[in-house]
Amino acid sequence: MATTFATASTVVGLGTSSLSSPSRASSPKKVCLNSGFLKSPVTTRNPLSLAQISGGKFTCFERDWLRTDFNVIGFGLIGWIAPSSIPVINGKSLTGLFFESIGTELAHFPTGPPLTSPFWLWMVTWHLGLFLILTFGQIGFKGRTEGYFDK
Repeated sequence: MATTFATASTVVGLGTSSLSSPSRASSPKKVCLNSGFLKSPVTTRNPLSLAQISGGKFTCFERDWLRTDFNVIGFGLIGWIAPSSIPVINGKSLTGLFFESIGTELAHFPTGPPLTSPFWLWMVTWHLGLFLILTFGQIGFKGRTEGYFDK
């Protein structure tokens, strides 16, 4: 059994290449496998060397990827403050409860708000709504100006 592993064998797919196990007594040689399957017709390039082409700066995506527009920020902020100011939570609005909890927590300023404070609920809810409105506003406004929704 051991003699079958020690002999050289031809590997299917490597053409005439053979694999031999180096013995401990012989000097260690680097085994080089060549095959027609492994040769690439295209030379490999270092992607960082492409930086000289674009003026020394290597970028993976377009420079203005966010495509900021102040209309989205303005309309999004107004679009969130207006509905969150409607008094629907026991006669109070989400914005009013959030700002009121800020005032309550600032009354004992050096100490932070405890985990049981309603401040955390109002803060997370208010900001989650704001960020959702801004995200959907960015998608809708840019989608419309760039023609994503046209048939």
